[in-house]
Amino acid sequence: MWKTFQNAFKIKEIRKKILFTFFILVVVRLGACIPIPGVNTAYFADWFARQSGTAFNFFDAMTGGSFTQMSVFALSITPYITSSIIIQLLTIAIPKLEEMQKEGEEGRKFIGKLTRYVTVALALIESIAMTISFGRSGLLLQFTWYNAIVVIVTMTAGSAVLMWLGERVTEKGVGNGISIILLINILSGLPGDFMSLYERFMAGTSVAKAVLSAVIILAVILVMVAFVVLLQGGERRIPVQYAKKMQGRKFVGGQSSNIPLKVNTAGVIPVIFASSLMSIPSVISQFFNVDYSTFGGRVLLALSSSSWCRPSDPVLSLGLLVYILLIVAFAYFYTSITFNPIEIADNMKKQGGFIPGIRPGRPTSDYLNRILNYIVFIGAVGLTIVAVIPILFSGLFNIGSLSFGGTSIIIIVGVILETLKQIESQMLVRYYKGFLND
Repeated sequence: MWKTFQNAFKIKEIRKKILFTFFILVVVRLGACIPIPGVNTAYFADWFARQSGTAFNFFDAMTGGSFTQMSVFALSITPYITSSIIIQLLTIAIPKLEEMQKEGEEGRKFIGKLTRYVTVALALIESIAMTISFGRSGLLLQFTWYNAIVVIVTMTAGSAVLMWLGERVTEKGVGNGISIILLINILSGLPGDFMSLYERFMAGTSVAKAVLSAVIILAVILVMVAFVVLLQGGERRIPVQYAKKMQGRKFVGGQSSNIPLKVNTAGVIPVIFASSLMSIPSVISQFFNVDYSTFGGRVLLALSSSSWCRPSDPVLSLGLLVYILLIVAFAYFYTSITFNPIEIADNMKKQGGFIPGIRPGRPTSDYLNRILNYIVFIGAVGLTIVAVIPILFSGLFNIGSLSFGGTSIIIIVGVILETLKQIESQMLVRYYKGFLND
């Protein structure tokens, strides 16, 4: 990785792109420290501390701490991520949007514009809901219509500005801008997480015990990172042979290729979907006085990841089983809407391609579907392992609230690997241009 960056800095064009990306990230982190005018940041920090271990932790990790500090970037890019997922699902459900997506550059521009509009709308709805819900309780220094409007406009504008900065990084920098901003936000919370681990396992203990604890923690993290790298890079390549065709007086074609099926086809989406769905009841319950000793309260506790794997109350870990089932279900669901074996089989048939030993048409789509189901299950199991291990350690050892979980590791590793690939591809294109110019 470091060698790739060293070689990239030797090329002027790529060096400018990397420095531009770094400058944007500095702006993002500075914005995360600027509070919204008229907001009582101490109130919200205290309120969030009382919700330790709930669904808000991952949301705060995605915002890089901006959420708890109520900065101008409090909503971060979460509305954009939600909007992208919604539009992607709508392109499957609405044939007209699906046709526009396949129309080329113009269609993609329209989808991008629609995603931006939905992002602003979602940011506005979230800002209004938060201002009204928390405003009367002490979030605003003075609950007036003017202060409420200022907070709503600031939060909505902050999310829109982050979306714009992310698009500029994609256009003029390196990597996907939205993913890069999400990465830097998650990384900004790591020092606090490591400090929590230090206070829990090393502070006040003997040197030998502290060193042993540090080695075990680092070993677990490194093993998880290595596992995620294998999971992200693993793929099953389906060989494809193309028949020769007569064009004029020559035979063309006859080359062989392959269809790469990634083991983790859905990426981190199933974990995010499952976490979001499990967190909805817990989030709603925060605005009401819930008696957690009742049956309904116990069900809410079982849906919260902070209650799982605790030896003192093992019944609550039943929620973990629901979480695992949701990850597997969403892995199959998301893969089914992004990978169409029937369409691929038809395209192969039109181009004279076939899988050796498999007849073109329906047998090919059935074969691809069978292989895909097998691969998706392996990927879902891998995602489950990565997502559950931090929860398991947190529950058994009573670590407390950590933003650095399995989902964060998947995002960090995935974004870094994808960015490195883009840098290497830009370097390769640059070398080819230099070779042709010479």
